[in-house]
Amino acid sequence: MALAIHLLLIQLALHSSDDLDSTELLRSIKNGDHDAFRKFFDRHHKHLYYFLLKKGMSEQVAEDLIQQAFLMIWERRKQIDETKSLRAYLFRIAYTRMLNHIRDHKKFSDSAEADSVVTLTPDSTLINEELKEQIDRAIESMPDKRQTVFRLCFLQGFSYKETASTLDISPKTVENHMGLALKDLREALKSFME
Repeated sequence: MALAIHLLLIQLALHSSDDLDSTELLRSIKNGDHDAFRKFFDRHHKHLYYFLLKKGMSEQVAEDLIQQAFLMIWERRKQIDETKSLRAYLFRIAYTRMLNHIRDHKKFSDSAEADSVVTLTPDSTLINEELKEQIDRAIESMPDKRQTVFRLCFLQGFSYKETASTLDISPKTVENHMGLALKDLREALKSFME
């Protein structure tokens, strides 16, 4: 899995301890409810905006990518899979659009955005590889149930409620496992955060 995806998952983990994508909200959006879509937009716009800024996008480009991502969700609302996290889908769309933007603008040497995102020094490449390996080791070293919960919630985009249902455990148990998984990751990545 690409390093950027790992970092996205960790960032999402640090910002979301509750289930923001209720099945009811998903169904309302799927049925064309403008108020539900506005609620979803208001909940996630800021986090998505800062995520894109941290990836090196300018404010204007970040806003454009966000508008494209939300528009795609609205246009494809009939195909929303109620068993998956709409928030994870939103971030995946925006991330993919960002990569397309970088690819499309890469040929322009004066594009600071593309340069700042795609230019890696040998040192930064080595650090990124070490970080990815450390994240993988941290996940692999988690107890089986905790690892399964983490993988379902963040690698597959399941909500806490969906994970609880899949594993036949309570949402509170999922929350506890996620708290411990994030603690494990913070501990394992302490040297990278200093």
